[in-house]
Amino acid sequence: MRVYFLPRRALRIAAVIAVVVLFMAVLAYFWESSLNAYKLEEPIYQGQTGQKVIALTFNVDWGEEYVPDLLKILEQNGVKATFFLTGRWAEEFPELVKNMKKHGHCLGNHGYKHLHLNNLSPEQVKEEITRAEKVIQTITGERPYLFAPPYGEFNTSVQKVAAELGYKIVMWSLDTVDWQRPEASTIVNRVVPRIHNDAIILMHPTQPTVEALPSILKQLKEEGYRFATVSEIVGNTATEKGTEP
Repeated sequence: MRVYFLPRRALRIAAVIAVVVLFMAVLAYFWESSLNAYKLEEPIYQGQTGQKVIALTFNVDWGEEYVPDLLKILEQNGVKATFFLTGRWAEEFPELVKNMKKHGHCLGNHGYKHLHLNNLSPEQVKEEITRAEKVIQTITGERPYLFAPPYGEFNTSVQKVAAELGYKIVMWSLDTVDWQRPEASTIVNRVVPRIHNDAIILMHPTQPTVEALPSILKQLKEEGYRFATVSEIVGNTATEKGTEP
C-alpha cells in the first residue's frame, strides 16, 4: 500500500483555508443573530390587538398654551393618550407633565432638543435620549420606555442606540399634519375617514387640534372605537384597559 504525504506548503494552505472557513461560519452565525435581534426592535406603526382600538399620540416640544385644553377634553371624554415630550419642554413646564401623569396618560421620550438624529453620532443620539429620560423620570418618578424620534427620522444607528437603552421606537399610521395648523375640519377629515383598527394617530398641541379633537372623539366612539395608550395597544391589554365608547 502506498502512503502519500502532502507537502508542508500545501498543508499550511489547507490549514489557513480551514481557519478562514471556520471564521466566516462563526461571523455569519453572529451576523444572523444580530439581524434577528434587531428585527425585534422594528419601529411600531400601529397596535397589535386586531380590535377597534386607537391610540392618540401628541408630540410635544412647543404649544404649552394648548396642553391644558387638550387634557381637559381628554378627561371629559374618559380618554387616555400618549404624550411624547422633549426634555427641554418638560424642564420648562414640569407642572403640565405632572398633570399628564396625574390623569393617567402615558409619557414617552421625544429626545431632549428635538434634533435631526440621523445627523448625529451614536454617542450624541444616546445623549439626546438619556438626557430627556432623566428629566421625565425626575418629574414623574417613572422612566419612559417608548421613544418617538423627532421629525419621525431614524436610521440603523438610531435604532441600535434606542434598543440598547431599552426603548421601543414609536411612529404612526395616521398623521394629522396639524403642525401646519390647517382648519379643524381638515384635521378631522384626515382621521375619521381613514381610521382603522389599532391606529396610532399623530397630533401636536395646536389650536386647530383643540378644536378638532372633540369631533374626532365623538365620531370614532360612534363607530365603536375605543381609546388606549400606545403601551396598551402594542400588547394584549387594550381589551381590559381601552376606553369604552
